[in-house]
Parts: sequence; structure tokens; C-alpha cells
Amino acid sequence: MPHSKQAQKQARNAEKRRLRNRAVRSRTKTFITRAERLIFAGEMESAQAAVVESISALDKAAERGIIHPNNAARRKSRLMKKLNRAQASAAEVIEEEVAEAEEGKEEEAGKKEKGK
Repeated sequence: MPHSKQAQKQARNAEKRRLRNRAVRSRTKTFITRAERLIFAGEMESAQAAVVESISALDKAAERGIIHPNNAARRKSRLMKKLNRAQASAAEVIEEEVAEAEEGKEEEAGKKEKGK
């Protein structure tokens, strides 16, 4: 327990700051979790919006001194890496589907020519 008045006031203020910081940290984690869920669900458009929101929250927390700037940068980097990997794999799947569809059209055209 603090003995001097100054120490008591510092303890009160530290508690207020801790509670305020905890709320910001929690909100930031929620944004990140939501973005990751959307990424892994494959909803790329809404995942991109959630990632932007997460990055904004991380930047604000770092600017206010709630988390260390390097911590924010590391989390943003990891989140972007997950998003980019998911987008790349989604693009590969789409390319494969397009290629399969084109092959199917070519086979149908070949069958029609043989039938004539």
C-alpha cells in the first residue's frame, strides 16, 4: 500500500489507465480474431475490410502507447501474411476451375466435330 499522498494518487491513476488500456487491447484482439476467422472461412472481401479495421486499431493502440510499436508491426505483418496466402490459394482454385471449364468446352467441341 502506498504511503505518501503522491504515491496514492499515482496508484489511482495507474489503475484508471490500466482499465482504459485493457479495453483498447481487448477491442484490438477482437478485431484481429474476427479478421482471422473471415480469412480462414474464405470470405475474402469481408476479410479485407476486417484486416483494414484491425490494422487501424493496432496503429491507434501503438500511437497511444498501449502496445509497443514493434508489437503492432509484428501483428499487422502476420495478419497481412495470412490474408495474402489465403488470397493466393483462392486465386489458384479459381484458375484451376477456369482451366477445367475450358478443357470441358474443348472436349465438347471435339466430340461435335467427330460426330459430323
